[in-house]
Amino acid sequence: MTHPFRAAVEAGDLEAMSVLLAPDVVFMSPVAFQPFRGREAVTEVLRNVFEVFGDFTYVDELDGRGSHALVFTATVGGREVQGLDHLRFDEAGLVSEFTVMVRPLSGLIALAEAMSPRVAHIAKE
Repeated sequence: MTHPFRAAVEAGDLEAMSVLLAPDVVFMSPVAFQPFRGREAVTEVLRNVFEVFGDFTYVDELDGRGSHALVFTATVGGREVQGLDHLRFDEAGLVSEFTVMVRPLSGLIALAEAMSPRVAHIAKE
């Protein structure tokens, strides 16, 4: 069964993704030192991710107790990347913690170069 967050991402539906985030969600980026906090900030980060990643595809799904992992492939800045979105949920079933991991290093660097200017202002808010 496809997780609702995956379905929202695959549909390109930012509003549906945002509704699945807890109001106090914490997003741990693979390139930012400090996490992004709150539904509004994380939704803005995800909007920018949609614009930066090309050929984004979820290729696997792992289900755990109180968490879910979505494995993906994508391109960024001409580099192929593999990654994992690790979602943890609150009592209401909303995403309370969202951690992204990306490899290889060359793809991670391309991601940092593409995302940093787009989201730097969010971290300061």
